[in-house]
This record gives sequence, structure tokens and C-alpha cells, in this order.
Amino acid sequence: MTDSEKHDQDFPSKFTVYVVICWILAAFGGFMFGYDIGISGGVTAMDDFLIKFFPTVHERKLHAKENNYCKYNDQYLQLFTSSLYLAALVSSFGASKACTKFGRKPTILVASVFFLFGAAVSSSAQNIWMLIIGRILLGFGVGFGNEAVPLFLSEIAPVERRGAVNILFQFFVTVGIFFANLVNYGTSKMHPYGWRVSLGLAGVPAVFLFIGSIVITETPTSLIERGNETAGQSTLRKIRGVDNVNSEFEQIKAASEIARQVKHPYKKLMKRSSMPPLIIGILLQVFQQLTGINAIMFYAPVLFQTVGFKNDASLLSAVITGIVNVLSTLVSIFYVDKVGRRVLLLQACVQMLISQTAIGGILLAFLTTTGSLTKLQSAFVVVLVCMFVMSFAWSWGPLGWLIPSETFPQETRTAGFAFAVSSNMLFTFLIAQAFLSMLCNMRAFIFFFFAVWILKMGLFVYFLLPETKNVPIDLMVERVWKQHPVWKRFMD
Repeated sequence: MTDSEKHDQDFPSKFTVYVVICWILAAFGGFMFGYDIGISGGVTAMDDFLIKFFPTVHERKLHAKENNYCKYNDQYLQLFTSSLYLAALVSSFGASKACTKFGRKPTILVASVFFLFGAAVSSSAQNIWMLIIGRILLGFGVGFGNEAVPLFLSEIAPVERRGAVNILFQFFVTVGIFFANLVNYGTSKMHPYGWRVSLGLAGVPAVFLFIGSIVITETPTSLIERGNETAGQSTLRKIRGVDNVNSEFEQIKAASEIARQVKHPYKKLMKRSSMPPLIIGILLQVFQQLTGINAIMFYAPVLFQTVGFKNDASLLSAVITGIVNVLSTLVSIFYVDKVGRRVLLLQACVQMLISQTAIGGILLAFLTTTGSLTKLQSAFVVVLVCMFVMSFAWSWGPLGWLIPSETFPQETRTAGFAFAVSSNMLFTFLIAQAFLSMLCNMRAFIFFFFAVWILKMGLFVYFLLPETKNVPIDLMVERVWKQHPVWKRFMD
């Protein structure tokens, strides 16, 4: 009998329409995050936007002999993009408290309200500070959404489909990025207010998330942990589509008993036995950013302009990478619970290493400070960017969120995941804030910088990351951490 069959018998479940609706509506939190990532790169390439808020950048862009690597290097322009991540970093700890005290469902509702206000303020901005306040409100939405949604999906999913269900979050992130690229492509021709439309349309997925947060159920784990055992058991029956949920209910109840005894989850998180999931959770999120993905995604339009595409063509190239991103994430949904987490991560490290090194090599050899690449060279760069995005999308993208959301024991789950989310936001902020300056100073060597990190990540996965496929979420300590040759030394 395989592991998967054994777990099917332990925790029986059937597909129900209601639970699928819950998965999809909650995953709109990912769509919002993706839209915010995708929209900023395209908006910062629009002339009308630059003239209004960043006239010096626009002047620099117009110069005939502009420096390819430095034309967008402006600290305020970088602050527009990265302020969102700083706000998300701070708010993820508040979101962790809200998740524990009030539940996953109300935390998702709060995220949608922040998104709605953020979209309204940024799209109606009259000056740079209004613009940045709008981005900060969106950042609070990201902090609350990215904390609550992956936890919600991991807790509501049956064990044998947990990987695929959790990856819906990242799938919606990729759809959000793609949708943002399409919107930017359309609004770049709407003068002079195209950028306002781009920023304002963030309100559309926010409305879906708001409605979703009312329709979805609370997770059985959250209900039971907060003392609502009857509601927890009936919710478990509802989402599993079967009456016999006793063994899963008892397991959640036992984990909740332990969780309730822990009054200070952050203090518990600092204990030696909590280190394995904490170290893995934080490093996965940090490494996710050090692949260079957000550098490529934020600034795909800017990057393609750098190698010689004109404005429209560069936005179109970003749409192409968006399609690759969406389709490749589907690979992860289909295979994560079959081949496991480690195989996808290791394969991607090889593909990403080759792509980043080749992009760096071409730019180093052929892109001068003020010239541009030939059509063939530019096309090759786009193919390499697609190869990179493809491998990231079925590995480090979704699994960076999945693994930290499934590996913490219940008593430290929201606190531990808050550390993972805030680590992601801190490094997203640092890379968003530094990338244009790094591109200006390091030039093509920036791609070698990311390639070195990809090599380190491969070694990290090979030696330190345990496989979590088909392990029930509340049995991770017994079946994963206490069995791992390195991490078992940390366990009590």
C-alpha cells in the first residue's frame, strides 16, 4: 500500500463544488499580489506617469545617448515599487495575530478592504506621496492576504491534494501578473491617464476577494483551535464531502490542545525544536527572491527596453513571459503531489542556472552602454528569460509558499508563517529597491550574481530540505523532522 493510499484511508474525502469554490475565491488573494507585482513595472515605463511624478527620469530616458543600464535608476521610482513590500513586511505580523485570534476568513476580508482603498488612492494620486500612500495600503493588503490565504488553502485541502490546492495561490499570482501585463499593454496607448486605469483596475480582483471572504468557510483547524469544536467538525464534514471525519477531527483536536497551551508562539518559535521549519521557511522565501525572479518580472518591460525593444514591443515581450509563467505553474499543480517537492526544486535550479548565466553572457559580450542588441540576440534573450520564468514557475514560485505553510506544527503555524512572509517581503523590498541601481553599477554581472545564489540553493535543497509529499499537516514533526538526518538533532 502506498503512502497516498494509506492517507486516503486515514482521512477520507470527496470532491465537492463548495470546497472548490472556497479554494478559487481565496486564491484571489494571489491574483491581487500578482497584479501589484506586474502593474508597477509597466506603469514605470509609461511616459505620462514619468512626466507627472518622475520628470528627471523622463528627461534621462529621452537623451539620445542614454546609458542602457542606468536610465531608470532613481531612488523615488524604486520607492514607488518597493514601498508596498515594506508595508507588507510590517503588516504580516499583525496578520499573524489576526489569523490566530479571529481566524483565517476575517483576515482575508481585511486584506480585501486594504486592497480596495489602496487601488482607489493610488489611481487618484495627485502627487508622489499620495502615490506612495496608495502603495502602502496595497502593501497592508498583501501582508494580510499572503499570510492568511496559503494557510487557509493548506488547512482546507485534503492531504493527498494539499500541494496542488496550495499552489492555486501561486497560480493566481501568475494570472495576476499576466493580467497586469495585458492591462499595461492596453493602457500605454491611453494618454495621458493610462497609468490611472492600470492602477485603478486593481480594485476589480479586490472586489472578488471581498465577496470571496464572505462566501468561504473558516478552516476547521482555526475553529477548533479557538474552541469551536462542533462548528469545526461540521465544517470538516462539509469540506471533505463525507460523514466519517473522526480520525482527522481527533488529530486536529489533539494539535489544537497543544497549540492552546502555547501562550507565546513567538517565544516557542525561538526554541531549538522549532528551528528546522523556521530555518527552512525563511530560507525558501529568501532564496525565492535571490533567484532574481522579481527583478525580471518587475522590470521585464525595462529589461527588454534595455536590450533594444521599443516601448510597445517590450510590453508585448512582458505579456509573452506572463503566458509562460501561467502555463508553467500548471505543471507544478499536476506534479507536486506525484513527484514531490524536492525533484521540482532541483530540476529548476539547473535550468535557472543555465538561463541566468547565458543572459549575463550575452549582455556582457554584446550590449554596450549606449548601443542595443541585434534582433536575433534580443529574441534569444527573450527565449532565455522564458526558460528562466518557466522553471521558476513550477518550482521556487509555488513551493516557496507551499512548504512553509505545511511544515510548522499548529502551535507555531501562524507565527512561523509570518516570519516566512516577512522574509519574502524584506528581500522583495531590498531587491526592488536595489535592482535598478545594481543594474546600473553591475551591468550584465547582475545576472551572474543571481546565478551564484541559484547554485547555493540547489545545494541547500539537496542536503537540507526534507520531502513533505503526502504527509498529513499535523504529523510533520513525527514523520518529517524527527526522521531527517540533519534536523532530527534539533528535535526534543
